[in-house]
Parts: sequence; structure tokens; C-alpha cells
Amino acid sequence: MSDDKDKKDAAKAPGKMAKLGKIIAMVVGVLLLLGGGVGAGLYAASSGLLGSGHGGGHESAAENHPGPKLVPKSEQKRPGDGAEDSGHGGGGEEHADSGEAKDNAGMPTPIGDGGERYASNYYELPKDFTSNLRDSVHVVQVGLAVSTPYDDTVIRNLKTNDLAVRSAILLTLGDTTEEQVFTSEGKRQVQRKLVNAINEVLRQKEGFGGIANVYFTNFVVQ
Repeated sequence: MSDDKDKKDAAKAPGKMAKLGKIIAMVVGVLLLLGGGVGAGLYAASSGLLGSGHGGGHESAAENHPGPKLVPKSEQKRPGDGAEDSGHGGGGEEHADSGEAKDNAGMPTPIGDGGERYASNYYELPKDFTSNLRDSVHVVQVGLAVSTPYDDTVIRNLKTNDLAVRSAILLTLGDTTEEQVFTSEGKRQVQRKLVNAINEVLRQKEGFGGIANVYFTNFVVQ
């Protein structure tokens, strides 16, 4: 009986080995497939084939939407050059030593008798502004224009955020005193406050200010 059992076990052994070999081959095949998929995914991600929320998309968007650029005086638009209503005027303010957009608006730096290095892009705000003066029975009505040494991007930002800008201007005028509106120095103080108020709105909405000066086109106190 022992010899018969040994013979049966010996006959079954090759079959067991064959099954075991098939199982091992299947496991190895699955591992290879998984490894290949992970490797392909890593390669695709590293080569930029797969989209990423923090990758080239932002770089591409930045390239397509560059910030405002300073306009050299030599490229200033003059009356009769076909300039639009927001075209460049005369007497620009300098804000940086390079062509990169740096938000130093409101701090013009003269460069001597040769004039300013950068052009001024002028824009007149539509409609006058009317506001009560602080702690006063008087009312002030002003017309405003602004200038920027940057390209039309700043003017477009100003137009896009017109409502927010107008609100900031009215708040600033409402905080103005009688002493300020009746003296030249007081009016210059109001101008500086308006520059800061407008730039603050543009920085909040667009990430960049760019307004250098505010000018009164109309100024009436009643």
C-alpha cells in the first residue's frame, strides 16, 4: 500500500508544480502591468502630458495676461496721432528705472530739465462728482481726470471697476473739510488722497494700481 501511495503522490507532483508555476506567472504579470501603468503615469506627469492645477497652466495664463507696462516718452501718443480718448498726453511721471511694472504710482520722480522719462496716459472720468463736505453745510462738485505712466491696461482696469472707483472717490470727498477746498495746498492734499483711494480699489480688484495723479477738470463749492 505504501508503494502505491508513493507512486500516486509522485504522479500528482508535476501537476501541482505546473499549477504553482501558472499562479506565479499570473502574479508576476499583474505586477508588471501595475508597474508599467505607474511608470507611464509618472512619465506623463513629469513631461507635462497630464494636466496639473499648479503647473504650466498658470505660466501660460501669466504669459497671455502680462501686467501693465511702462510707456517710454518716445512712444507717447500726441493729438492728431489717432490716439483714443484714453491716449497718452504730455508731461509723464517716472516710476521705475526699468520697463517692468512696479506699482509706485502716486510718487512721481522728476528727472531734470529734459522732461519725464515715461509718457502720461490720460483719462477723464465720465460725469462730475458731488458730495457734502465733512462737518459743513457746503457741497463740492468736481470733475476728475487721471494719468498713468503705464499702458492702456490701467485705464481698462479703471473702466472695468468704475462703480467701485466712483464709490471710493465719493467717500474721499465726503471726508474733505472746508479748509481743504478753499486753499491750493488743501486741494493738493485732496488730490493725493484721491490717488491713494483709486489705487487701493484697483489693487484690490486687479492686483495693480498704476494711477500717478488726479487732476481737477471742474471744481465748484456751493
